Order: sequence, then structure tokens, then C-alpha cells
Amino acid sequence: MKAIKAKVVKVLPHRATLVACDNSGAKMLRIISVKGAKTVKKRNPVAGVGSLISASVIKGTPAMRKQVVLAVIVRQKKEYRRPDGSRIVFEDNAAVVLKDDKGNPKGTIFKGPVAKEAAERWPGISKVASIVA
Repeated sequence: MKAIKAKVVKVLPHRATLVACDNSGAKMLRIISVKGAKTVKKRNPVAGVGSLISASVIKGTPAMRKQVVLAVIVRQKKEYRRPDGSRIVFEDNAAVVLKDDKGNPKGTIFKGPVAKEAAERWPGISKVASIVA
């Protein structure tokens, strides 16, 4: 897992819901925890683009529902700044479900674009992504 060069604003708190943008069987995810988040006592952990999260599936196929899965956030609504000065913003908050903690995605097709920061940090996701923005 590489470091992100952009100044990503972390805006997705604990219990936030987001769309699963792959064909793994999950449709909606709820953030349970953020892996590697450092916080103060009683402060909720927050996630941004490229963050590894633990999420529960709240909508999807009957086999996937109520399961706890690992996922990586690939899009967020809040804009963030890249090193060249440009700012990027997406239409929705979305994540990709992973098979294991190494970064291999469970699905084989991603719907919509994937942020460049998430693709650089997770090589397994960049192999499957068709649109990297």
C-alpha cells in the first residue's frame, strides 16, 4: 500500500453508507471501521479515497447480505486537491469489495470511474478498472 500524494479530505465517517460499484453481489455498504485510522478517544474514524475499510453489506444478493467485508473507497462526493493544483469531485460515494487484505477485488467489472489515487495505492484495483480519473 503506497502513500497518496494528493491532499484527500476524509469525509466518510463511521456508519456512512456508500454504493458498491462492482459485480461482487453487494449493492450498498455501511462503514464499520477504517483500517489504520488514528483518532482521539471517542472520536469516530473517517475515511477518504484510497482508504481500506471494513463494511457490512446492507443491500445485495441474499448470500452477501449481513456479511462483513473489506472494501476500498474509490470515489467521494467531497472535492479534494491534487499536487498539480486541480481539484476533483465525483457524483457519489463508492467502494470496491475485496477478496483479501492484499487488495485483490472480488468483482471483475467496475461501474463508473475509479480515482487515480485509489488506483495507484491498490494495484489490484487498477488492473480491473476501465476508467481511471
